[in-house]
Amino acid sequence: MKLRIGIPKGSLQEATLQLFARAGLPAYTNGRSYFATTADPEIDCMLIRAQEMARYVEHGAIDVGLTGLDWVIESGLEVVTVSDLIYAKRSRGKVRWVLAVPEDSDVEHAENLAGCIVATELVKVTRDYFERKEVDVRVEFSWGATEVKPPMLADAIVEVTETGSSLKANRLRILETVLESNTQLIANRCSYADRDKRKKIDNLALMLQGAMEAQDRVGLMLNVRKENLQGVLAVLPALQKPTISHLSDQEWLAVNTVIDEGAAWEVIPRLKEARAEGIVEYPLNKVVL
Repeated sequence: MKLRIGIPKGSLQEATLQLFARAGLPAYTNGRSYFATTADPEIDCMLIRAQEMARYVEHGAIDVGLTGLDWVIESGLEVVTVSDLIYAKRSRGKVRWVLAVPEDSDVEHAENLAGCIVATELVKVTRDYFERKEVDVRVEFSWGATEVKPPMLADAIVEVTETGSSLKANRLRILETVLESNTQLIANRCSYADRDKRKKIDNLALMLQGAMEAQDRVGLMLNVRKENLQGVLAVLPALQKPTISHLSDQEWLAVNTVIDEGAAWEVIPRLKEARAEGIVEYPLNKVVL
């Protein structure tokens, strides 16, 4: 059995390859090839643009792929959403498709754009958005560099953003959010109905989620006397509840837990004040909840 996985080529490619590596399935690419190899002989990977991923998954050319919710909705195709993976090119958050106009534009609301030209890559979603508002606009497909279109080539744009910095740099002002999107693991319906392939796909989703949960988290191990345990526990922001076990000296306990990496700066000194000893901070590869 071969499982064919589509990896998004372009802005999400590097973040996705890093996620696969953390999940324990590194994919090795060649700059001149659209194919990637893995250590698993049952898995083949192919680099496909996120905009086209749903089409090839729905047609069965590939069994499973990673793409944005935005492009699944834009395609209008029927695929199985296996898992939400909240990561983007630069962050772990969602991205937004926003309606934006030049900073000096008189437009304040989408309704003010009646009769205007709106440029975007997300044509279907944008048309549906304005139809729901009953605003008659001309939506034009943009092949890229959408931020530079206003005001000469378009009155407004619908563009994707993580931080809004690119829009500000091009002197654009956000009016409204058209759609929030995040990366999804999607599967072909027939492939997901196949028992063996489904097990492989679900395992992939589990490991990718585990790798994501481990991001920005660290493990903590420490030793503490029994009489000081409650003071230590009051400091720890545990993922669930910390693991506590006895040491060879029955007056001492070992505590193991997971915390946000950014919290370690404050937590470790407080643990020392609470009389914890032998504090060890260590990196995590996966956290399976």
